[in-house]
Amino acid sequence: MANKFSDLRAGMSPESLVRAESKATSMLAEMPLNELRQARGLSQKVLAEVLHVQQPSIAKMEKRTDMYLSTLRSHIEAMGGQLEVVARFPDGAVKISNFSEIGSSAA
Repeated sequence: MANKFSDLRAGMSPESLVRAESKATSMLAEMPLNELRQARGLSQKVLAEVLHVQQPSIAKMEKRTDMYLSTLRSHIEAMGGQLEVVARFPDGAVKISNFSEIGSSAA
């Protein structure tokens, strides 16, 4: 018989709970486009309708490892988000502002 998750969680040490929470947070902070779309409760078909493309185009885009920032921006905005490009260095992070006008200059 399967255990309830709440029962398993109740039996975990405080240290294990902290590690599990940390791991869950880091997993949610970074994910591929297809998982992000699913987490937002959107199907490929719905996203395709918002972007005025065919569903196979969404599937193809989600598998790509290289794309234009404008393409990625429209994809993220169709999910209700906002794309920011950030460069991270050992001594800090810098938001790259060149790309903030990509979507609005094309209109």
